[in-house]
Amino acid sequence: MNSYTDKFNNSILNTFFTKLPHAEQEFIRTKSLELKFSHQELKQIIDIARDLGMWDEKNIIEIFPDHNQKKVVFTRLRKAYEDIRDKPNSYENFELKNIPTEQKFKFKTEAKDGFGLGLCPVASEKTRCCNLLTLDAVESCGFDCSYCSIQSFYTQNTITFDSGFKEKLLKLELDKNKTYHIGTGQSSDSLMFGNREGILDALFEFARTNPNVILEFKTKSDNIKYFLENDIPKNILCTWSLNTTTIIDNEEHLTASLEKRINAARKLADKGVKVGFHFHPIVEYENYLDEYQEIYKKLILEFDSNEVALVSFGTLTFIKPVIKQLREREFRTKITQIPHTNASGKTSYPHTTKVEMFKHAYESFKPWHKDVFFYLCMEEHEMWAESFGYNYSTNNDFEKAMLSAYAKKIDTEFLI
Repeated sequence: MNSYTDKFNNSILNTFFTKLPHAEQEFIRTKSLELKFSHQELKQIIDIARDLGMWDEKNIIEIFPDHNQKKVVFTRLRKAYEDIRDKPNSYENFELKNIPTEQKFKFKTEAKDGFGLGLCPVASEKTRCCNLLTLDAVESCGFDCSYCSIQSFYTQNTITFDSGFKEKLLKLELDKNKTYHIGTGQSSDSLMFGNREGILDALFEFARTNPNVILEFKTKSDNIKYFLENDIPKNILCTWSLNTTTIIDNEEHLTASLEKRINAARKLADKGVKVGFHFHPIVEYENYLDEYQEIYKKLILEFDSNEVALVSFGTLTFIKPVIKQLREREFRTKITQIPHTNASGKTSYPHTTKVEMFKHAYESFKPWHKDVFFYLCMEEHEMWAESFGYNYSTNNDFEKAMLSAYAKKIDTEFLI
């Protein structure tokens, strides 16, 4: 065995080489022996091949340059890959692969150390953040959204409940002279499991006994049975993460349809619950602005601004572990097929693209500007002025504005 063959075999360790189709493995092996790619070059080539397959695009054999100089080949290959990656996506001929058609997970109830109440896991001084407190009532999610970071923190398909959750919640001591905003939809979907293990019983009682807490349930489900059958404290907000049917069908697997989510929100608004809508992530693809525009119009037609507490906008942001997790999976997605640029230590769309999507979204909701609280999630400070025409000087200013707006909406006193 020659020295480069040894080097090649060592270089493909801890890569996605064995996950590639056999023909692509043999092609990369042959070209590597011929051109003597370095360890880093080979790793990038394997990632390129893996991404192209995941995106349902031309494979690496089809885009590989015909040249005998390694430097030229690698440069042209990177350019061909980036051209595919950076163009606006099209789902027109995209075919899903190995996507679950039904929810399959196991439940586990166990005693947990600590309580799970803390700052939003993506809170950062680098971005304008609302200082949301999150409550991990349930860990992991039964939905299968391609872009979700929950899958990088918890064991997939195992839904974990804290056996001591109710008791810990009752013992939680909060400052009665301060308004709190607590969300339950960061480590799982807030509503998809209903009242399993008495979770909603405990949270409703917590809301009743702590009127200074604004408790937000964030969901992609239409499981509102418990809410329809029970009296709902006025300091509870129910919010839906919405997306276009294109994204729901191709990337938000097992979630409720757009129509079902909006209908669920309508039913709770009819019951007097203040609702909200999160467009996060807004995803760029061919004609995406028009498709999102239709949802914005539908909401304005179906809801009065007095019924809506908030509308938020955000987009795709990635950390390396999530991209690695996606490449590990045997499925197809176009979620990582974006022109990755640095975004406060993560990667996201270029600044100009984000301004386009956020400004378009905000201006589409002009009839609601005076009555509904709008915000950007996880975006740099400058993005606000360019998208909304205003900014908050600090995260604390943002938090106060949000809490004041929510308190007014639910007709309660705002306690600084």
